[in-house]
Amino acid sequence: MDMMTNTASSSGGLPSPAHVNSEGPKVLRAGYIPLVDASVLIAAAEFGFAQKEGLTLDLVKDVSWANVRDRLAFRQFDIAHMLSPMPVASMLGLGSNPSPTITPFSLGRGGNAITLSTRLFNRMRDDARLPEMASALDNAHALAQTIAAIKARGAPLPTFGVTYPFSSHNYEFRYWLAAGGIDPDRDVKLVVVPPPLTSDALAAGAIDGFCVGAPWNMVASERGVGRIVAAKQDIWPSAPEKVIGMRPDWAESHPETVSRLIVALDAAARWCDMPDNHDALAAVLADPRYIAAPVGIIRRVLAGEFNLDAKGNRRIIADYFQFHSGFANYPRPSHALWIYSQMIRWGQAETSLNKARAAASAYRPDLYRRALGDANAPDDADIRIEGNDEGDCFMDGHVFDPAELPDYVASFAVKSALPFAPHSDET
Repeated sequence: MDMMTNTASSSGGLPSPAHVNSEGPKVLRAGYIPLVDASVLIAAAEFGFAQKEGLTLDLVKDVSWANVRDRLAFRQFDIAHMLSPMPVASMLGLGSNPSPTITPFSLGRGGNAITLSTRLFNRMRDDARLPEMASALDNAHALAQTIAAIKARGAPLPTFGVTYPFSSHNYEFRYWLAAGGIDPDRDVKLVVVPPPLTSDALAAGAIDGFCVGAPWNMVASERGVGRIVAAKQDIWPSAPEKVIGMRPDWAESHPETVSRLIVALDAAARWCDMPDNHDALAAVLADPRYIAAPVGIIRRVLAGEFNLDAKGNRRIIADYFQFHSGFANYPRPSHALWIYSQMIRWGQAETSLNKARAAASAYRPDLYRRALGDANAPDDADIRIEGNDEGDCFMDGHVFDPAELPDYVASFAVKSALPFAPHSDET
């Protein structure tokens, strides 16, 4: 199948304006969810990068991804912090309000983790005789063993939280479960839980685990209610995370503003990547206006220093967040096609060449290149084979070739056995 306003820190500095903004000063209303992966957007507003480009970012904290989607569609937002699959879903006409959405800029890589309740993890450890520092794949196999015992007793299946059906969290959680031999649609129950509520839901016993972005996994582990069993880097290091979403008609009507926004975000992403700036960044993120989480936890998350549980087990993940390095901001269409493959795998979408083209069209490297130039873009193909580079492999050894997308989906032992049906994005 052929697919087709404050002063910035001195560390990192500020970019020079790309050109005079003939459209005049612009106020962009931007929705976001309180997560560390909104850092680039928040830094652009707080540390002068947007202002340097003649823009003002009016940041609006929201409570759910469905709200963000709807408010962008209904023109209450000009741009939005979005889950990487949301533009793809919109261009495929999926969800309860699939208003066309594109992204010209990724907000970076990393930030997700899978956390299980301490009760469930302790049972897994006993059932499978897990070592304290077992790998992500070993943890998945251990969970499969525990679920088999639960099913044999006829006890209720575990309930796990994800942030949104069309989310990296949903697909990464499913990928991890399936790699361990667990059917996400038959062996567990998946429900939607907003990220800031996950730790409380776990503590209350309403869910048995979750996959969300930082800092909420570490909040749960440091409270003693959860154990982090896998990070995004364990599943696929290059997996796209959050993006800047916008309506295609708005982008076409405001080309200069879009370019200046990308320039500002690029400068902010470079600044966020510099460790010397992480104290200042953590202090801003911890503010009640933004994430409203302990600054110490946010600072450790930025450094990739994980307290896996309340017993002192720790892990350091190099480049847990990549805000800019490795072309982390490039909206690569093969990433959009991988997301589409997971939608097919789990019964959310049908396989067709036209739909593959629609999925790829959600990611707009042409707008990125127009703003930043080819010299700031990767020199390989926009649609490339994914997962075959050392240090950037899928946890189960699969390799994604967009030209062989149907065969790729068919190659998985665990996938949806249900016929395609339109999925609501609210459950």
